Amino acid sequence: MNKLLNLALVIMMVFIVTVTGFGCTKPSTNTPASTKTVSENITWQMDETVVAATITRPDDKAVHPAIVFVAGSGPTDRDWNSPLLPGTNGSAKLLAEELAQSGFVTIRYDKRVTGPNAQKNLPYLTGKISMASHVDELAGAVDALLARQDVNPDQIFVLANSEGTIHALNYQSTREHKFAGLILDGMPGRDMAGLIHAQLEAQVAALPNAKEIMTGYDKLMADFLAGKPFAADPALPDGINNLVQGFHMPVNLPFARELFSLDPAPLLGKIAEPALVIIGKKDIQVDYQLDGAPLELAAKGHANVSFAYPENANHVLKYEPRPRSALTSADALTYNAADRVLDTETLGIIKDWLAERLK
Repeated sequence: MNKLLNLALVIMMVFIVTVTGFGCTKPSTNTPASTKTVSENITWQMDETVVAATITRPDDKAVHPAIVFVAGSGPTDRDWNSPLLPGTNGSAKLLAEELAQSGFVTIRYDKRVTGPNAQKNLPYLTGKISMASHVDELAGAVDALLARQDVNPDQIFVLANSEGTIHALNYQSTREHKFAGLILDGMPGRDMAGLIHAQLEAQVAALPNAKEIMTGYDKLMADFLAGKPFAADPALPDGINNLVQGFHMPVNLPFARELFSLDPAPLLGKIAEPALVIIGKKDIQVDYQLDGAPLELAAKGHANVSFAYPENANHVLKYEPRPRSALTSADALTYNAADRVLDTETLGIIKDWLAERLK
């Protein structure tokens, strides 16, 4: 049972903040369709903490459009790697290199709870991680682009994954320098507490006491959202008690309560700029039908929002050849394996959408 629940935690980490484990583009005028690229690492200060990032850009002196990458939840780093998953073949690094070759200046940054500065940053973050603090990190990346001579300030886009889509939408609704467009990959359409419940329920469904487990889990979560202190339920597996206890950790608050109280779909209807929502049909964290439907409803009547459901893309836009029915939570462990490649259909969708915005 504990092995099963450990896999459940891996699949759920996409929306969990626990850090205990610690066609062809038209990118810009006079920019070739494919060009040599160069990368550089940068940092900036946020109060007592440091944010680290990588710029990958065309190796020239021209002015280009730009893209900010926003990672998913937990200790996912700038490349979309995580210490909770084996491998270092992160999708953000692959996407940044592809899009830089197409003429974009890209920036991908570490949230302050991950990457090389995590241990130094954590003492200053306890009790301060929130929806607003995530937007502050994103705003720092935008400011870094605005300070560059090779970036067109009117053509800055965002490409966000999973939980990162929520931060991108919050930024767009609250900050002054708006993105020219938003690419939202693996965005949840159901309320966050309900989504995590559904993911866990699927993992324990085969157990004889599945109903009792979910009842106990729901009680722990209700107490958490009500602000009550954590009290382990001895009738529940250790994995579930440990999961919910992690939400109570000071380093995860107040963000965890904000996240699990959130219904993300309405955020989509609040923006006026172009947005592309991508949910792969091989995504095992977000369901293109169950999550796509409320997102499409929220965007009804908003011509600025479009949707794409690539046939073979997983949650991090890698190519998945197997049928959806054959996939389980264990497949999340291979997301960053060295042999995994970006889904070419999805890459084409992204490039074509960007090209349309730059005409």
